[in-house]
Amino acid sequence: MLTSVSLSGFRGYATLAATFGPGAHLVWGPNAAGKTSLLEALVVCARGSSHRTLADTELIRWDAPFARVDTRRELPGLDPLELDVTLVRDGPAGGRKRIRVNGVPRRATALAGLLRVVVFAPEEMLLIVGPPSLRRGMLDALAAQRSPAHPADLAAYSRVLAQRNALLRAIREGQAGRDQLSPWDARLVDAGAAVLDARQRALGELSAPLAAAHAEIAADEGRLAITYESNVVRASGETHRDALARRLAETAEKEGWNGVTLVGPHRDDLAFRLDGRDLATFASRGQQRTAILALKLAELDLLTAHDGRAPLLLLDDVFSELDPARRSHLVRRIAGLPQAFVTTTTLDDLDPALRAIGAAWEVVPDAALGARLVGPRAG
Repeated sequence: MLTSVSLSGFRGYATLAATFGPGAHLVWGPNAAGKTSLLEALVVCARGSSHRTLADTELIRWDAPFARVDTRRELPGLDPLELDVTLVRDGPAGGRKRIRVNGVPRRATALAGLLRVVVFAPEEMLLIVGPPSLRRGMLDALAAQRSPAHPADLAAYSRVLAQRNALLRAIREGQAGRDQLSPWDARLVDAGAAVLDARQRALGELSAPLAAAHAEIAADEGRLAITYESNVVRASGETHRDALARRLAETAEKEGWNGVTLVGPHRDDLAFRLDGRDLATFASRGQQRTAILALKLAELDLLTAHDGRAPLLLLDDVFSELDPARRSHLVRRIAGLPQAFVTTTTLDDLDPALRAIGAAWEVVPDAALGARLVGPRAG
């Protein structure tokens, strides 16, 4: 359970200190007040990066030289866990990041699984029809919470991919020879196979909870599944490593013309299917919302089943996207969780049953002094 959060120079917050108990926490206030930023800060401590932007410097308040997020997590029978992430502005083009776990400097990849979160935000509504990167990111975030090695494998793959692409461009321009590709091919195959293994394993584990969650919400709509659409399809008896090596050989000539790596997990996709039909092409918006809600509930169930500890649920202004029946279902699930954070522009938009069990926190915007959080345990 998350017991405290402090912010300094993060987005619209100059400073913030608050302590939280168990149950639902209802964070309300006008648009652009800082509700989403509070949830984003929790994601940064859980994953080492934002779920909303790739640029860390965007998280730093306009008049601050750095941003810092501190959280404390306490679980029965375990020592308290303190996580802090500091983002330092370093010139107009970039910045530096420092991560500490119980005061000890660590890499972002070491955060996997320490503070597990499930995020349900408005942008999640684009998962089915949006770009493939959204779906890959969703699966990678889940895989990282199930397999602590996955973030490091992803980072290794990204580094090798960038270096291999640079070499391919040099080869296309006659500045390097194809014989220089061999060591990069081997590294790409190793890292790529690890990424593919973790993604497929996570998706396989998600399959039953996803179908069950969807049947619980919309039993009459059919069976929901997510399929992995890869450009590295394994032949009989092949491992992911074998298949990726084979595909690199098959596309070698075309890669030489294009100057870019054409196969690998960076080009894969996922498809949401209802009784085998692609939701992106035939489903109504309501069916797509239901599928995404089922996905989030399945993530909760899967992560909880791992060790009996439910993750922290972060719901960012999503109740307006759901019909009354889906809202009521979500409220029942929230009531059964140790802790959840829910944002809304007004408490009146929330189900009365949720208001009855939740602790209300108001975000008061102040451009000059920074946003303030007014509630039971704000400092």
